[in-house]
Amino acid sequence: MLLPHGTVFALVDGEKFELYRNAGNEAHPQLEPVAVPAVENTNYSSTARDHDKVSRLGFGAPKDKLDRMEERAHAVAVAEWLNQEVLQHRIASLVIMADPRSLGEMRRRYHKQLQNVLLCDVDATMTGATPEAIIDKLRAVH
Repeated sequence: MLLPHGTVFALVDGEKFELYRNAGNEAHPQLEPVAVPAVENTNYSSTARDHDKVSRLGFGAPKDKLDRMEERAHAVAVAEWLNQEVLQHRIASLVIMADPRSLGEMRRRYHKQLQNVLLCDVDATMTGATPEAIIDKLRAVH
């Protein structure tokens, strides 16, 4: 897979969000870290059903349910930020690598324009990985 110069890589898991930009050329990508914006986990609407169901039973939400709500809200916040960046023409080509839950949540929120610039999205937890490992994983799946 050829990766145009300037391609943005978004790495997401339930807690972290990392950004890289291809500073190399299409055939020989060189990922350089990019400053990550603060995204606020404010959209809990997609996770409210889980909390409401537990609350109706008269129990407090178990810690794992609350953790999943936080993870989903984080994925939603990242997807919304990426949508805005694409809509404002600050991202022209994009690769997303995320854990399965985050990726599923994000895919539901991809704007049409984001879909147009998305080179691929990969079901893989790559936060904390080296740039070389990120490229190797991408080549292994594409």
